[in-house]
Amino acid sequence: MAPRLGNNDDTVIQRSPPARLGRRRWPFVLGAGLLLAVAGAGGGLALNWWPAGPPAPPPIATATEAAIDAELPGDPKTVRFALNPTILVLDFASLAQQGAMLNRVAALVEKGGQPRDRVLTDAELASAVLASGATPETYYYGHDYRVADIARFFELADRDHVALDPDEELLRQTLAGQGLLKPGAVGALISIPALGSDQLVDAQARATILHHELAHGEYFTVPAYADYTRHFWQDALTEQDRASFRKFLADDGYDDRNEDLMMNEMQAYLMHTRDPRFFSAKAVGIPEERLRWLQAQFLLGMPAGWLRDCTPGPAK
Repeated sequence: MAPRLGNNDDTVIQRSPPARLGRRRWPFVLGAGLLLAVAGAGGGLALNWWPAGPPAPPPIATATEAAIDAELPGDPKTVRFALNPTILVLDFASLAQQGAMLNRVAALVEKGGQPRDRVLTDAELASAVLASGATPETYYYGHDYRVADIARFFELADRDHVALDPDEELLRQTLAGQGLLKPGAVGALISIPALGSDQLVDAQARATILHHELAHGEYFTVPAYADYTRHFWQDALTEQDRASFRKFLADDGYDDRNEDLMMNEMQAYLMHTRDPRFFSAKAVGIPEERLRWLQAQFLLGMPAGWLRDCTPGPAK
């Protein structure tokens, strides 16, 4: 998810130059392969392997949207969304940490102009970020992926012997520990930055990013919602509406040739992104009256569930 820089006359965002990304180990939930135990009466430390393999990692706690949003800046956290536990939420302490773990996945899965059949090297990723006009911190303000797409990312990296960063390997361990890299696994991963990560991420922006990304998680994991979105894209939107959304999204770096991506982003922006710094009728190039009509029509037939329950009526 990216802000609409320059489309709101009252908003001026100054980008910082690309920062050097620090590396550190984060307290995501990981499986343990061995145990340090006190051995015998002497109290010496012995390294004991688990005889039947590593124990299952502890379950990840669940949290409501309000609880996730209310988290104060600090260490990164991993939770499952309480109203749809198939959505895994990574709450990062900074935009730099978020980008270090997920920017290369973004390039493979949905960034325009990037290859879909291989993982970028470090040099190629740096070049892609620079060419986009963003920084490693602002390549996306929030991320969202099917776990199957992340599994494919690791498969391609292993196939081509692409050296991944420690942050990316930690992502692999975290998802594998939860069984989310197995064939056929159903789930979504979304991410958000901490409050105050930069001058844009105030309380309203953080809440907006979280809700936008949760809507993507719902699209990835609830077939009825994805089917409804597809029909709405094909039947309710005109060709001109679709062209306007494609341009809006392509301008933000999305691959406008990916029809599933276009539909998914349409629903998240149209219905679940009410901060004008990220989305507005002017930004997408649709008249205000048309935008309100589309929002009303989408809500009218929206499948029952938590997302519908918290979706307001058309923007005023």
